[in-house]
Amino acid sequence: MQRKILIMGLPGSGKTTLAAALAPLLNAVVFNADAVRANLSRDLGFSHEDRVEHARRMGWMCDRVVEAGGTVIADFICPTSETRAAFGDAFVIWVDRIEVGRFEDTNRMFVAPERFDLRVSADGAPQYWAEHALAQLRPAFDPQRPTALFIGRYQPFHPGHQRLIEEGLRRVGQVCVAVRDTHGIDIKNPLPFFAVKQRIEAGLSAYAGRFVVVPLPNITNVFYGRDVGYTVERIVLDEATEEISATKIRRLAARPGEH
Repeated sequence: MQRKILIMGLPGSGKTTLAAALAPLLNAVVFNADAVRANLSRDLGFSHEDRVEHARRMGWMCDRVVEAGGTVIADFICPTSETRAAFGDAFVIWVDRIEVGRFEDTNRMFVAPERFDLRVSADGAPQYWAEHALAQLRPAFDPQRPTALFIGRYQPFHPGHQRLIEEGLRRVGQVCVAVRDTHGIDIKNPLPFFAVKQRIEAGLSAYAGRFVVVPLPNITNVFYGRDVGYTVERIVLDEATEEISATKIRRLAARPGEH
């Protein structure tokens, strides 16, 4: 999921209202360009050069939030291709609800974006467009698509687990993380399901919509019959490089006649 989101458009088009509707759906930080200018960029005016520099600063701030694992929305006019390039790569929502804004100099400078991910028209309330954006940013898990299964205790969920699951995502596209119910059976299993689920969802937040976390009984044996249609595969991480070692993969696919 793209976690750096730019909501751009003319002044008065409804950018701030849309940002306020979308932010809680994504648990996102919002940077309003006017507030940033008033508090951190007081040295900048409204020439094109200053607007490009303002965009660069806004983009830099947003990148720091993403690096920390968060999602961020920039509520920002971003009027030209140069300012958008300075802001950097992002999911772009163009709020195209009005033909002219309240500032004539911005109207003259504004160039409609050639690339955008979502174009917001005058039809529909902000919540409608926020849900529409959410559907693109965080697609719903599709239970009928090919899915990789990971079964474990995850007491606790750690980077090794995460790398394994990310490899499953890379290979198959989406995964089901099944958490065995081992809570409290001994001192090595202190976490209840909801606590494990929270940690997994936080670690895999960049893949929202491509995984689901479900509870299982304390599964200790896995059996399968003939021609079951599954590939059972062990993935071993190369400890030196923390990458997947293709030479260490053992396939255990069921063959006709096996039980």
